[in-house]
Amino acid sequence: MAEAKSDALPPEGHEERLGFQLAMMWRAFLSSPTRNMLLLLSSGMMLVVVATAVGQVLLNRWNRPFYDAIERRDLPEFFHQLVVFAEIAVFLLLLNVAQTWLNQMIRLKLREGLTRDLIGVWMEPRRAFRLANAGAIGVNPDQRLHEDSRHLSDLCTDLGVGLLQAMVLLISFVSVLWSLSAGFVFHVAGSSFAIPGYMVWAAILYAGTASWLSWLVGRPLIKLNADRYAKEAELRYSLMRVNEHIDAIALAGGEADEKRRLDFDLNAVLAATRRILWALTRLTWVTAGYGWGAVVAPIVVAAPVYFAGDISFGGLMMAVGAFNQVQASLRWFVNNIDGITDWRATLLRVSAFRTAVLRTDVLHEVEKRIEFFPSDDGKMTFERVAVVSPGGTTRLVDEHVEILPGERVLLTGVPGTGKTLFFRAIAGLWPWGSGRIGLPEGETPAFVPRRPYFPPGTLRDVLCYPRGIKAFEPTDLATRLEEVGLSRLTGSLDRSARWERELSEDEQRMLAFARLALHKPGWIVIDEALDMVDPDTHRRMLAILEKDLAHATIINIGRGERNGHFFKRTLRLAKDPAGQALKPLHVATSDAVAPTA
Repeated sequence: MAEAKSDALPPEGHEERLGFQLAMMWRAFLSSPTRNMLLLLSSGMMLVVVATAVGQVLLNRWNRPFYDAIERRDLPEFFHQLVVFAEIAVFLLLLNVAQTWLNQMIRLKLREGLTRDLIGVWMEPRRAFRLANAGAIGVNPDQRLHEDSRHLSDLCTDLGVGLLQAMVLLISFVSVLWSLSAGFVFHVAGSSFAIPGYMVWAAILYAGTASWLSWLVGRPLIKLNADRYAKEAELRYSLMRVNEHIDAIALAGGEADEKRRLDFDLNAVLAATRRILWALTRLTWVTAGYGWGAVVAPIVVAAPVYFAGDISFGGLMMAVGAFNQVQASLRWFVNNIDGITDWRATLLRVSAFRTAVLRTDVLHEVEKRIEFFPSDDGKMTFERVAVVSPGGTTRLVDEHVEILPGERVLLTGVPGTGKTLFFRAIAGLWPWGSGRIGLPEGETPAFVPRRPYFPPGTLRDVLCYPRGIKAFEPTDLATRLEEVGLSRLTGSLDRSARWERELSEDEQRMLAFARLALHKPGWIVIDEALDMVDPDTHRRMLAILEKDLAHATIINIGRGERNGHFFKRTLRLAKDPAGQALKPLHVATSDAVAPTA
């Protein structure tokens, strides 16, 4: 995994430069655990491509004796050349199979390395949360991590191998074509003259013209593809959101409204795809036109020499084959212009995402930040703490606060004060603001959000998260479930399920408290979880805090109407009318690329 400090970030607005994007991907490759395997596979691919080029040269040389035998009607030589062809064909077939295997393995390893790198930088502590609050690019990172990384790996492999083949074949056949056309003599108006390497220059002129026109017509596809991928990601996110909240949508009878939203996103995808369709249609006029021209172009180029009697039919076919190989190598750009623009657009999205993830470490660099320091006396302290957000500033009314070990403290405020924001600030997720927060040295506070998170897996995995099942005795898990009134689940400890769907909201919070009692943290910070349950569940929660976590320091951020007897001390949060608001955050992303007609 690449460390953030090793990635030099460009100035704002430079993220879309190809040089920066390639340099970033190269640094990620150098630090990837798949690097050595990729180098080994690439070396094998190079050997196979060179061997294939040798086979293609042999096949091209076979043309002369084969077609000369046909011209002479030499049946024994004809059958002999068929045997030679079979030997060359078997050799090339084996190389084709080896190349296919190497191609797929390189794709696999490229995707593994790229996806692991993106996940690595994304899953650095607190980065993913901050990215989610960084605008459009943080809305659907799953698209960048999954689909874009897969697509980029496939395109890099196919285009890279294709370019290597084109270069090797070009080197192999330029000398063949040059030598074949060295004896071409043109007779015009009673005079004769020769053009050294005549067919080589003809192939370069033919393919160069096609490449230039293809780039001119196909260049808009870069932005069009980037726009389409952005719209595809938005549609995928909308479908996922509807599926996650289908219960609430059905209860509210909101299917028609959601259908309208999905239709809007689908129409955006279709419109982006239509723009690509017309761009590809315009490009096809160029690529297909030159493709059909290539059928007769080498014969037309060599025809004057053949009809002058300076070359045999077999020599003509050999020259035609060499011309086709050279111009096909030179036309690699033409043949792959659609893939190149697609690759460029996908690289833009992946690189922009990776840059944005790394840039979250320096976002709002001009803004003040809350200072965190270890408190060596075992206390949690707040000194003139203010949390700044786009909605304004939230402050502790008391400027200097000390919370001692074992205390039970309620932090409360009127609705809209920013209680959840203050909870995130204590956890270090939202660092923007001012003042100092001292955290007890050697302690790792447990933070309990309003809605608990359950990882996919068995119920045992859920209860032991994040420390793992080996950290606890199996009997303790059943005991905790019984304490919170979920004894019916003791037989399901090893069953995998979507527990956030199987359990009611109150049961989910009780399961979170069972996990809390199992881990026994010394410091606990709760965000309104006690305010969102029914009275029976509330009593069970307080009983767990009283019995299993009696020695823990508990800070509850919430309304506190039902918790007055449990929390002996109350602190208040308030909006600061004179406080500054956090400036809007802008991160350059490929999603913002305007489509080009």
